Amino acid sequence: MAPRARQFMQIDVFNSASTPLSGNPVAVVLSSEDLSTEQMQKFAVWTNLSETTFLLPPTNPDKADYRLRIFSTYREMKFAGHPTLGSCRAWLENGGHPKNPGEIIQECGIGLVTIKKDQSSGRLSFAAPALLRDGEMTKNELKTVCDAMGVETDQVLACRWVDNGPGWAGILLKSAQDVLAIKKDHIRTSTIYNWGVVGAYEKAQDQVQSGLEGLGHTVSLDANVDDSPHFEVRAFATRIPSLEDPVTGSLK
Repeated sequence: MAPRARQFMQIDVFNSASTPLSGNPVAVVLSSEDLSTEQMQKFAVWTNLSETTFLLPPTNPDKADYRLRIFSTYREMKFAGHPTLGSCRAWLENGGHPKNPGEIIQECGIGLVTIKKDQSSGRLSFAAPALLRDGEMTKNELKTVCDAMGVETDQVLACRWVDNGPGWAGILLKSAQDVLAIKKDHIRTSTIYNWGVVGAYEKAQDQVQSGLEGLGHTVSLDANVDDSPHFEVRAFATRIPSLEDPVTGSLK
């Protein structure tokens, strides 16, 4: 196939108007119909971002607005969070019109994903798809990740697989301070590639305890609520150069 110019965008996902270039970038190729899987993977390696996506016509136009293929630098994924939001934004900004105003249906490897668009702010959000892998991590799996982070296993309150596409494992530490103290010196040694770590600040410790005890916990918010964080979250990925994603939709 002869080389040709292709339009693509780089979308900065999860940033804000006050802090540009502070989010998680994704490359979106807007015209991908004649690309092979091999070519898509090579393009994803070339962009050198955590994910590159390819917009395609839906398999069934009655059910979806567009189809999306998502690649990291080393494999194709059935779903990923910030690529979903960034690709939807690129689709809309390049003339995409959903069948139902305020609701975009994305077809991808995991199935159909519903994305909502707030009509006043334009903000996009999606309903998280079902997990591909669930359940407790084994002791050996947990030790592998803890060793990579320099964390003792007795600092862990809970751990389980929460994989909806990228391969996430989730680990709950005793506090937000424990999460912030993690060093990345040995992250690349882990044979588990992607995991997230969360810890609560003092004001959210009761919520954590209720969850561990299997109790319901409802939080009511009003205009006077303190908007400082309740939890600290970090996402580690051994196969990206920085070893840590600044923010990720699928893990959250």
